[in-house]
Amino acid sequence: MVTLDDVAALASALPGATEGERHGNRTWSVAGKVFAWERPFSKADIKRYGDEAPPAGPILAVSVADLGEKEAIIAANPRAFFTISHFDGYAAVLVHLTKATKKAVRDALWDGWLACAPEKLASEHSSNGA
Repeated sequence: MVTLDDVAALASALPGATEGERHGNRTWSVAGKVFAWERPFSKADIKRYGDEAPPAGPILAVSVADLGEKEAIIAANPRAFFTISHFDGYAAVLVHLTKATKKAVRDALWDGWLACAPEKLASEHSSNGA
């Protein structure tokens, strides 16, 4: 299980990354662009699940480069990565932290960072990988 404190440590280790807060939830940004954020379910999200219980535990949202990458990430690890209708057409995945490995979260954060980092910063660090 990965905690939000683990996410904070992993995200903060990325070049130029900063931690912040939006609507009382933790966020991680690079050059002013949020690449990952704590994403609890809203009442509307929970209602959309109907009789099915939404995933329990902390949920992390992470930006991705495009919708193709989003689909690929979810297909590669559907146990930990998913989406909801609120995110339809939006280039981000949700991560069920209680089901994700630290490596999967580290890789997702790196991809999110790359999707949001300025081109020069990303090219300086793209060979580092997650």
